[in-house]
Amino acid sequence: MQAVVLVGGEGTRLRPLTLTRPKPALRLVDRPFLRFMIGWLARHGVSEVILACGFRADLLRGTLGEGGGPGPKIRYVEEPEPLGTAGPLRLVDAELGLDDEFLMLNGDVLTDLDLTSLIRFHESAGGIATLTLHPVEDPSSYGLVPTGEDGAVEAFLEKPDPSDVVTDQINAGAYVLRREVVDLIPEGRAVSIERDVFPRLVGKGLYGHRLLGYWMDIGTPDRYLQASWDILEGRVETDVPAGEGAVLLEEGCEIAVDATIGPRAVIARGSVVGPRGSVVGSVLDDGCRVGSAAAVSGAILAPGVEVGDGATIEAGAVVGEAARIAADARVPGTARIAPGEEVAA
Repeated sequence: MQAVVLVGGEGTRLRPLTLTRPKPALRLVDRPFLRFMIGWLARHGVSEVILACGFRADLLRGTLGEGGGPGPKIRYVEEPEPLGTAGPLRLVDAELGLDDEFLMLNGDVLTDLDLTSLIRFHESAGGIATLTLHPVEDPSSYGLVPTGEDGAVEAFLEKPDPSDVVTDQINAGAYVLRREVVDLIPEGRAVSIERDVFPRLVGKGLYGHRLLGYWMDIGTPDRYLQASWDILEGRVETDVPAGEGAVLLEEGCEIAVDATIGPRAVIARGSVVGPRGSVVGSVLDDGCRVGSAAAVSGAILAPGVEVGDGATIEAGAVVGEAARIAADARVPGTARIAPGEEVAA
């Protein structure tokens, strides 16, 4: 089966990390984030992944390559301008051709939901489109999708008042679609599949299938960090072995014998943590340096960040690529440090 994955967004909520690389190419634990989605799709029989790209498509292609071998083949279609969540389907169909049935997915989700079950339900229902529905604890902040006993979608309720909540099911951003859906999408302009296409199909073969399991939109720094710990602590099905204390130290990193690492930390290759340095609840990408007695807590450091001796980076801070934090400086948790920026003491 084909899978079209939407990866054209600029990832603005994860800036400054996404100022220098597209969100799907960002490291998550030990690999580019999108590798987790490609592995998940492969486990459910997907043989071809088509990435509908936009921002920094060249870098994404260079990071992921063409796939093949034991995994799915990876192909790329680049949007000349943003086309929303439906417009890319027309572009993909025109350039590469879509099968009679295919998967479509949002490219910013970490999940282990049972796609095989979704496909089987779609085939048995015989509809034109089937949405993955996932329960959440607080559905009032999402778009809700109530269904009948047979799974037929009855309505789309956008962020209703708590008193009007009639279901805990949200649209999880994974669909099985028939080729006919493409004919409903106007050509050459941005179109939302959630707002402009699916509501037109209510009562006309649109179904939803409820799936339990892990599901996380990693589009914010907090969720990015939580997804990292969930992978390392085994709460989501991946091929990453669960680590003691949710700590990953890659080969080629240098940790002083009296440094404090974890609980919860990812320290990538080429990174250095100096004497009495501390990295807790944080992610350090390739080639970061944390000086003597410096402390990094609950933060994300892009590649090549240097943290001077005695500096402090507080929980919630995000530091862009190759930024420099001076000795004894304090970076508050609200800070977003631009790539290459120098922060004085």
